[in-house]
Amino acid sequence: MATKCGKCGPGYPSPLEAMKGPREELVYLPCIYRNTGTEAPDYLATVDVNPKSPQYSQVIHRLPMPNLKDELHHSGWNTCSSCFGDSTKSRTKLVLPSLISSRVYVVDVATEPRAPKLHKVVEPKEIHAKCDLSYLHTSHCLASGEVMISALGDPKGNGKGGFVLLDGETFEVKGTWEQPGGAAPMGYDFWYQPRHNVMISTEWAAPNVFDGFNPADVEAGLYGQHLHVWDWQRHEKVQTLTLQDGLIPLEIRFLHNPAADQGFVGCALGSNIQRFYKNQGGTWSVEKVIQVPPKKVKGWILPEMPSLITDILLSLDDRFLYFSNWLHGDLRQYDISDPKRPRLVGQIFLGGSIVKGGPVQVLEDQELKCQPEPLVVKGKRVAGGPQMIQLSLDGTRLYVTTSLYSAWDKQFYPDLIREGSVMLQIDVDTVRGGLKLNPNFLVDFGKEPLGPALAHELRYPGGDCSSDIWL
Repeated sequence: MATKCGKCGPGYPSPLEAMKGPREELVYLPCIYRNTGTEAPDYLATVDVNPKSPQYSQVIHRLPMPNLKDELHHSGWNTCSSCFGDSTKSRTKLVLPSLISSRVYVVDVATEPRAPKLHKVVEPKEIHAKCDLSYLHTSHCLASGEVMISALGDPKGNGKGGFVLLDGETFEVKGTWEQPGGAAPMGYDFWYQPRHNVMISTEWAAPNVFDGFNPADVEAGLYGQHLHVWDWQRHEKVQTLTLQDGLIPLEIRFLHNPAADQGFVGCALGSNIQRFYKNQGGTWSVEKVIQVPPKKVKGWILPEMPSLITDILLSLDDRFLYFSNWLHGDLRQYDISDPKRPRLVGQIFLGGSIVKGGPVQVLEDQELKCQPEPLVVKGKRVAGGPQMIQLSLDGTRLYVTTSLYSAWDKQFYPDLIREGSVMLQIDVDTVRGGLKLNPNFLVDFGKEPLGPALAHELRYPGGDCSSDIWL
């Protein structure tokens, strides 16, 4: 149906067709001032990533939000490839939910892609009143034309994993996606796969817990360790999967192939990747397929340092899995041709907590013979570690930012608050595997006009491999 339409809707008919799409020329990413000491609103930065442009690797526009301390975090679209068959739909608005204030900003990126402007603000009181939800995270567009946003809590900061539905045209709050009283105990990320009538969501922690990391909260069971399986048509939770060793499951990705009945989730504190899959009887299971061993250290808050897997991505051909180890400081590429047995084919260190000359001494390391060198790009020593990642449609370039969440940045990487985060670009070998830093690309958010900022998730105007879902 979709591939035959004379005038098609947004995105691409399939993930493999998307790989043939144009090279990215712009990147939109939120920049955060909460917890930095700078009393200024968060803003949406537009970065020129066209190597032929005189403004290559520069911030060319900044759109400040009208409020302070929102904590912009992730973003999504008013519509995406899930509506490819609907020629009345057009990808024109970027949806920016705020993690702390629970506002939703809708930004017009179509009128002038190089200078986005604010279109609408959805105030938290409307979301509180209609949904009893707050602390908003992932935004996905649905084939229905609606926008669905995951929540981490209720307005009081208690854990509550529900979902806010917005009208994709007016951005009015329609209510919750889940049935009344049917929220999960905790929330974070989600991905849906309609051919299997399923959506799966993850857990971080109750908002009252995560504004600063306390190891005692882990011992007390206050951090997430489950996946929630939902009936996509009935909007009901039908199964809960406990992840062995899988503390704090954050980013979740089904394989892009819409017929696929499996995917991966990155468990941050467990420092592992788990594969979830559908059983013959229609239930779902999960198994650990990658484990990054902790390092025994001195000079850190704990005697063992987890890698802290914070973001994961799948290439559009479902061939490679990428993830960032925010504390250890490396970015990894795995061949997932056999999803049950991922094979490490690329690795690069981009800062992190165990660099030579830093406060942490590694006493025992199952992977490295010596501590990695600090990363210096264009004279800038990179603070923090690799965190949010985005892959070019053709799979040959990775973009990386170094901030996780302002409260945890401040705790684990105080120099990131002082120096600001960076955006880097990595060249990817898609034949044999391998990752190589592009030494000519650096966006230094330490030099922003109002002071060092914390840049987070990356989006291309035409969609990408973490925004678009195919039917």
